[in-house]
Amino acid sequence: MPTKQTKRLQTVNCGSRTDDRRCVVRAKVCRRRLAKACRRGVVAVEFAIVAPVLLVIVFGMIQMGRAFEMQNLIDVAAREGARFASIDRTGMLAPGQTSNQKLSEDVKNFLATNGIDPGDITVEIKDHEDPETDFDLDDPANDLRLFEVRVSVNFSEVSLQPVATSDDYALTATVVFRNGRATISQ
Repeated sequence: MPTKQTKRLQTVNCGSRTDDRRCVVRAKVCRRRLAKACRRGVVAVEFAIVAPVLLVIVFGMIQMGRAFEMQNLIDVAAREGARFASIDRTGMLAPGQTSNQKLSEDVKNFLATNGIDPGDITVEIKDHEDPETDFDLDDPANDLRLFEVRVSVNFSEVSLQPVATSDDYALTATVVFRNGRATISQ
């Protein structure tokens, strides 16, 4: 009955060598080479299957990161615009400029410095109690009243990849503040 060692020797043609140890080692090396040769194309096939899925996940993460970044920028811009309106604006306005125009300009400039085209940005200043009514920051009747600053940009305008029109949506931020211009009484 043949032993494991003789089976190995029988499967490998060692030629005229007489040393059994060399034959056994050579048989192991031959099997390893044969196994590697059989698996040579497997890695490429596995990569071809996994790579597209991996790329979709990576680009999806990049796109979602961009969406969160832009939403955060819009939130900050709306908050900074509302903060401007809540302080005393004496000396901050250009001649003939209203506070509403200044607020809108400041928000658009802030977002433009972050790579968003000012023409794609919508800034609205609305009355908090009646959200469909425009709010005039300079009107003395509106002193200490609540107002909303709404900033919106279509996602297709800030996306790194093309967005289909049917899949487009607006990134919007709304901030409620109190109009800080009040008459000081003695």
